[in-house]
Amino acid sequence: MIDKLNIRVYATAVKDRKVLVLHEEYAGEQLMKLPGGGLEFGEGVLDCLHREFEEELNVKINILEHLYTQEEFVVSRFRDNEQLLTVYYLVEIIDENEFLIMDPCIEKTEWIPIDTDGNPFILPVDKIAFEKLKERLL
Repeated sequence: MIDKLNIRVYATAVKDRKVLVLHEEYAGEQLMKLPGGGLEFGEGVLDCLHREFEEELNVKINILEHLYTQEEFVVSRFRDNEQLLTVYYLVEIIDENEFLIMDPCIEKTEWIPIDTDGNPFILPVDKIAFEKLKERLL
């Protein structure tokens, strides 16, 4: 039975036709995901994104535009009682010299090419957001 809602806010930070991804282990599974995370009570989605970038990567961002909001019902991959709602934005990192992995769960970061035939993401809504990004940057 679904009895919780988890609102997630993520970003596509793009540089030289590449998008920033994080590699981390979560619940015993290796994940490649976009930067961002969970909305906290009393926080707006844009504030959440600013906080997540500072907490995870020690950088400030400019939020350029909304990219995609999940439209279908999705149950969390990790908690079967939890419904996800995910929002994605296109952002730019203000000063990459400040970039430092702050979250011990993040094993590494990587800039992956946008101009690829395949879709490298395994999380279903990240897959959709990556396709939306490719469309937006045509």
